[in-house]
Amino acid sequence: MISLPHITAISPNRSLLHSINRPVYTRRHVQRTTMALPSPKRVVLVRHGQSTWNEEGRIQGSSDFSVLTNKGESQADISRQMLLHDSFDVCFTSPLKRSKKTAEIIWGSREAEMIFDYDLREIDLYSFQGLLKKEGKSKFGESYRQWQEDPANFIIDGHYPVRDLWSRAGSCWNGVLAHESKSVLVVAHNAVNQALMSTAIGLGTEYFRRLLQSNCGVSVLDFTPRADGGSPHVCLNRLNQTPSSPLAGGSSGGRKASKQIILVCHGHGQGDNEASTNDQPMNMLGVIQAQKTAELLLDLRVTSVVCSSTTASIETAGVISRVQEAAGCLGLDSVPRYVNTKQMNELDVDDIIPKSNKVDASMSQLDEETVSALWNRSGKAWESLLDELSDEDNPGDAMVVVGSPMAHISLIAQCLNLDKNGLELFHLDAGSISVIDFPDGPSQRGVIRCTNYTAHLGRWSVPITRPDLAKE
Repeated sequence: MISLPHITAISPNRSLLHSINRPVYTRRHVQRTTMALPSPKRVVLVRHGQSTWNEEGRIQGSSDFSVLTNKGESQADISRQMLLHDSFDVCFTSPLKRSKKTAEIIWGSREAEMIFDYDLREIDLYSFQGLLKKEGKSKFGESYRQWQEDPANFIIDGHYPVRDLWSRAGSCWNGVLAHESKSVLVVAHNAVNQALMSTAIGLGTEYFRRLLQSNCGVSVLDFTPRADGGSPHVCLNRLNQTPSSPLAGGSSGGRKASKQIILVCHGHGQGDNEASTNDQPMNMLGVIQAQKTAELLLDLRVTSVVCSSTTASIETAGVISRVQEAAGCLGLDSVPRYVNTKQMNELDVDDIIPKSNKVDASMSQLDEETVSALWNRSGKAWESLLDELSDEDNPGDAMVVVGSPMAHISLIAQCLNLDKNGLELFHLDAGSISVIDFPDGPSQRGVIRCTNYTAHLGRWSVPITRPDLAKE
């Protein structure tokens, strides 16, 4: 039994809420695939490993002059180990050398088919290709600024590269989904993988650089047939599971994140195996998950943890706080630090989700009234979290938020400015973490660095792929 930490209640800071002018974005819907599927299909997307031009800071586009570095080959080998036990039916890959080599390393000794698809090449960037990024800025000035700040409307040499890429991604899906397979590996590039994920779940070109793709990051999409034979239901099961820790730093779309929100799903509870009517503490697996998560978070100096009022969330927050405080005492400076743990009632969803749906609940099982209530509450929670992150009196660049998978799915959808129908687009597991970067500060758009990351759980982690999708 773990003791509960002392927590302070938190409510929305209305003065901050009115003083921060957060932009309102218009979401342009993209037509998802209309191809009916006879059976479930899982597609695993992998970006190539670090290339020589990645290392040099050159703009690659669809050029084929760069190759994998030694680090890139090591990253590909780690991804191979992550996917070692998956029985893929086919591999689609870009024919560009950096992607082809990554695919060959991951594919290993498999005898199944490997298909080279030129439509999976990286975004066409024409005159930008081969330039160092600083050269692009000096030679192209306003055009380069538009590429950085408004890529959806970026034009070069008479072309709109991002718009053309979104159109090309639709053609790629036609080939991938038409193939008679249940488990598909796709190895390609940063921008084209973003376009593939976005078009699969119906996001337009304005979402370019909102779903991060790191070198050899693994993302998973599940396509599930509908009973009426219409377009399949698509779910982003996980985003950008990387060979290294997602908290180890790096940039978001080429920019350093100034602030972060780390969404931690609390560990498994004692009532997870039955339709429990009471708030339950974590079971032994949940305690292990919380401890593993706390150890991963040692990559950050956490000064603030916000959690829901459920027992499992409070217990998880307590483990994180104690590990952080102990690490402060054991550090080189041996200076103890205090982690401020706060409770936010807007993160609670147990009173909204019907008791009969709490076991293995999914958004698609919820009725319209429940989804609307969940969406409205998550909107208030998201605003409150941004207020906290924007508060100049709140030290630190990262805020840890502990809650249930359903609460965090709602926050991810809020971050992306989706509507309540977007709640069906994501999946999170107990003990997972998801990371949201704010490269331009909390008043601007958030970038999803990863979702449903579970590699830190070791032997208790959720496999990236599952052996037989049809059984589920």
